[in-house]
Amino acid sequence: MSDKPDKQDVPNAEADAPFARALRAAAEKKLAHLPHPDTTARPVEEILHELQINQIELEMQNEGLRRAELILEESRDRYIDLYDFSPVGNITLSRDALIDEINLTGAAMLGEERGKLLRRRFVTFIAPEDRDHWYRYFMNVLQRDDKLACGLALLRGDGSRLQVQLDSVRLLGDNKLPAVLIVLSDIAGRKLAGEEVREQEAFFRMIAENIEDFIAVLDLEGRRLYNSPSYARLFGEHESMKGTDSFAEIHPDDREHVKRLFKETVQTGIGLQTEYRFVLADGSIRHMESCGGLIKNSRGQASRVLVVSRDITERKQAEEQIRNLAFYDTLTQLPNRHMLDDRLNQTMAASKRTGRYGALMFLDLDNFKPLNDQHGHSTGDLLLKEVAHRISSCVREMDTVARFGGDEFVVMLSELDTDKKSSIAQTGIVAEKIRATLAQPYALTFLHEDNSETTLEYHCTSSIGVAMFINHEYRPADLLKRADMMMYQAKESGRNQVRFFNM
Repeated sequence: MSDKPDKQDVPNAEADAPFARALRAAAEKKLAHLPHPDTTARPVEEILHELQINQIELEMQNEGLRRAELILEESRDRYIDLYDFSPVGNITLSRDALIDEINLTGAAMLGEERGKLLRRRFVTFIAPEDRDHWYRYFMNVLQRDDKLACGLALLRGDGSRLQVQLDSVRLLGDNKLPAVLIVLSDIAGRKLAGEEVREQEAFFRMIAENIEDFIAVLDLEGRRLYNSPSYARLFGEHESMKGTDSFAEIHPDDREHVKRLFKETVQTGIGLQTEYRFVLADGSIRHMESCGGLIKNSRGQASRVLVVSRDITERKQAEEQIRNLAFYDTLTQLPNRHMLDDRLNQTMAASKRTGRYGALMFLDLDNFKPLNDQHGHSTGDLLLKEVAHRISSCVREMDTVARFGGDEFVVMLSELDTDKKSSIAQTGIVAEKIRATLAQPYALTFLHEDNSETTLEYHCTSSIGVAMFINHEYRPADLLKRADMMMYQAKESGRNQVRFFNM
């Protein structure tokens, strides 16, 4: 066996040469600033010079060593602090599962002073019901190279319990004997938080699955991530809706509006409420009211959109019925006096802008009362419905036919001509057409109490008074009075006539 040292043990002169040269240069520079002894003995001066350089080199090396030791000591102190005050317990077990090392956090978790824990069996701190699990786990760690985790209950020094997670890995010491490093984490709070989250999820799922409203969770592009079971009332089933476009069923006239509000919610984080229409598979329309809210992740970034909707179709229908009752005659479905006033004001304002004339006709049936007296109000209602239909057939869609009350009707013609004579001529043609149409016989079929039918032929004419208008020359009430006055003149002149107010 050779006594020669290994190559790796021989100082590498070539590698150390640059350092040595630098150190000597620094020493010589430092020596140059020191006073030299006045001597003529040249060899002695050279020896002293070399000794001084060597001394300075040693002092510089010592200073470097002291700085290195200080840095090393500071690093060791930081390591000890980090080790001892780590938020998790750090324990090193021997292969016999004895505690070799433990930090202060680990000792606190076990409920004992650190000095009393060394060389104690770790199993004494395992809850009895988990000890079999611990033994199997520990043996697995000793036999494998990868990290293994498990959860179990600790029995602390004061008798209390602590739910923890163990993350363990096998280590090989200098003596080649295995040891086990354990990171101990308190998961009691985590388990409690997890249970709370599960309870909240169950609570909100119960609400979502039993509420009448429609709850949807969408991604930032509007694709469905979740739909509550209530959607089955609209689409037959809701499971297959996941991943589909939530805008697809929205009425084409409302779709862009809803998309714009959705984007605003994503960008601003402010939930917006809106109404729109759903078109179902059978072509039917449902009116919906929705409000969206932005869900953000833990970093405060937009993640998903929660949309809560409700079906307001019945409410819309009720509102329409109320509107009809307020502005339309229930018998003839023509606009009533309230609607007429509104449209007359609008038409007069338009006349001011365009310079075009308008006309107002006041109609009264000439032979209506005898029909009511002889055959009852139900028969009279049949006549009024037919009169409304005939008048409407004689005017344009932009014109207005209203039931003023009883057997009185008002017709308003808009956007005639800028020329007065031409406008009067146009109005005269329409008025004469209405008069002639209403003078045609009426075939009124009505039921008797025994469900038998009778068809009655009835003749009923009308008297029509007309007032022209432009701009806001007259108030709407004054205009109606003038047309009404002309209607009475037509009656007094023999009925079944048209009379114009002289402007």
